[in-house]
Amino acid sequence: MTLESALLPIPSEVTMPFAGYLASTGTVNFWAIVFVGALGNLVGSLIAYAIGYFLEESLILSLIHKYGKYVLIRESEYVHAVKWFQKYGNPIAFFSRLLPAVRTFISLPAGLAEMNLLKFSLYSFAGAFIWSLLLTYVGLALGKNWESIHPYFQKFQIVIVVLIVGAVAYYIYRHLKKK
Repeated sequence: MTLESALLPIPSEVTMPFAGYLASTGTVNFWAIVFVGALGNLVGSLIAYAIGYFLEESLILSLIHKYGKYVLIRESEYVHAVKWFQKYGNPIAFFSRLLPAVRTFISLPAGLAEMNLLKFSLYSFAGAFIWSLLLTYVGLALGKNWESIHPYFQKFQIVIVVLIVGAVAYYIYRHLKKK
């Protein structure tokens, strides 16, 4: 969970249900798994937050000026995104923890926006706790059949990827249309 939240896409959709399966065998305590999963997620989130927080804005802006045209990012969009995160950061920090893929990368913009660290930590932990609870419970409920959930999560991840690709395509279209 720490690695997943530290910008390395290691799927909690596999690790936490397996931990739930281990709880069903009596090997480990269910609530300990949920708590440690959420805590690990928070630690990884704080690592990604720190990376975003300590990057100097001048470095970010110089990278946007130099390479922004290649990835279709403008300075005004960066400024808008940071302001948006500052305004709505609390709900974003919480709800993003419940979304596959998004949950892995959301801490970096939180750090860039310099979201209040205590609030970020509380919302991240709360969202991660719910996510860990759900995934661990699925593994516990499925018991020895825990592997049967993989196709369902794989389909859900495909939907997320399709939505992200669609958003990127719209973003590119919008930028090309302005030119």
